[in-house]
Amino acid sequence: MPEHIRVVVTGLGAISSVGNDVKTCWDSLVAGKSGIGRVTRFDPSDQRCQIAGEVKNLDLSKNLDPKLSKRMDTFCHYAVIAADEALAQAGIEDGSETNDPSRIGVLISAGIGGLETIVTQARHLMEAGADRVSPLTVPMMIADMASGHVALKHNFQGANFGIVSACASGLHSIGESYWMIRRGDADVMVAGGAEASVQPLAHAAFGRMKALSCRNDDPEHACRPFDLDRDGFVPAEGAGILVLEEREHAIRRGAQILAEVVGYGLSCDAYHITAPRSDGSSAAQAIHNALRCAGLPAEAISYINAHGTSTPLNDKTETLVYKLALGEELAHKIPISSTKSMTGHMLGAAGGFESVVCVKAIQEGIVPPTINQFTPDPECDLDYVPNVARKMDVSLALKVSFGFGGHNAAVLFQKP
Repeated sequence: MPEHIRVVVTGLGAISSVGNDVKTCWDSLVAGKSGIGRVTRFDPSDQRCQIAGEVKNLDLSKNLDPKLSKRMDTFCHYAVIAADEALAQAGIEDGSETNDPSRIGVLISAGIGGLETIVTQARHLMEAGADRVSPLTVPMMIADMASGHVALKHNFQGANFGIVSACASGLHSIGESYWMIRRGDADVMVAGGAEASVQPLAHAAFGRMKALSCRNDDPEHACRPFDLDRDGFVPAEGAGILVLEEREHAIRRGAQILAEVVGYGLSCDAYHITAPRSDGSSAAQAIHNALRCAGLPAEAISYINAHGTSTPLNDKTETLVYKLALGEELAHKIPISSTKSMTGHMLGAAGGFESVVCVKAIQEGIVPPTINQFTPDPECDLDYVPNVARKMDVSLALKVSFGFGGHNAAVLFQKP
C-alpha cells in the first residue's frame, strides 16, 4: 500500500428526517431538533411501533427526470439526490476529459435496499398474478442499484458496487472506498449509504423482535440513546454521501478539502445474529484496527459519533466497547454523541449520514448533542453530550457502526 497516497473528503450530501440537504440537517442537529413523528407512509395503527424518522417534502424534480424517477425505488432517489449535492460541492459534475471517468467510482450501499418495490410487487403477484409484476422489479429492488444510478447519471466508469452489512453498510462503504483510493484503483469515490425502509413489513418485523421503541404517544422523545429508560430504536430513512478523493488529485483541481480519512478498521463479533458480543471485544478491535491504520494513539480522538441506537443491549455494550478500546480513564474524557436521538436509525444509511456529521463537527467546531437524556444509566456512564450541543475543537473524529450479523466498522476523520 503506497504510504504517500492520502484520502480526503471534498464533498458532502445528506437527506434525513431533519432536513433534505447538509446545511438543514446540520442546523437541526446542532439545535437538538427531532425529526421523528407518527408514520404517514402507511396506516401504522396495528403496529407495535407507530413512529419513524421520515424524509419530508423532498422535491424529486430538481434532480430526477419524472420518467426515470418512476423506474427507481425510493432509496435510489435519496442516493442520487444526496450524491448530486456532494458532487456539486466537490466540483465534480460528471466523468469527462477533466475528470477521467474510468478513475471515478461509486460505492453507495443499503442494508435492505428496495423494500418498497419488493412489498408492492409481491402484492401484485399474490392479488393479480404473475403478469401484473413489473418487468422493472429486479433493477428496482436490488441493493447495488443506488451506485448504478449515480454512475449512470454522471458517467462514472470506475469501481461500482454496493456492500450489504446491515447497519454497518454505509460506513463499510466509506472505509472500502478509502482503501480503493489508497491502492491506486481510483482517484475519486462517491461513497456512503441510502435507505428507504419505512414500510409496514419492516416495522412489523423489527417490532416482532421487540427492537423498536413503543413510545407512540411521544415521538420526539422516543429515541433515548444511553438513557436508562430507552426502549428500542426508531426506524428512519435517508442518505449520507461523501466524495472521497486522492489528496494530490484534489489539490490539482483546486478543490476545498473538508477533512482527511486517516484510518479504517473492521471486525466481526462471530457471536449472535442480532445481539452484540456482550464483552464488546470485537467492536473494540475494529477501533484498535482503525487507530493502527492511522498510526495514531487513542488520545488523539476528539469526538466519537456513536452507533447509539437506543436499544437496551447496544447502548450498554457500546459503552463497554469504548472503555475497552480506549481505556477507562480516556473513555470518560472523550465527548460521544448519538445523532440517532434526533434522526432515528437509518439502518444501512446511518454510517454514511453520521460520517457527514463527523466532517461537519470538524469543520464547524461543534459537537451535536444526544437529546432525550433524562435519566442517567449507571451502565452508560460516559460523556454522551446530553441535550445541548458543545462548542469545541474537533481535530480527530471517530465514527463507529455495528450491524446484525456481528459486523463492526470504524473510520477516523481528521482535520485537514
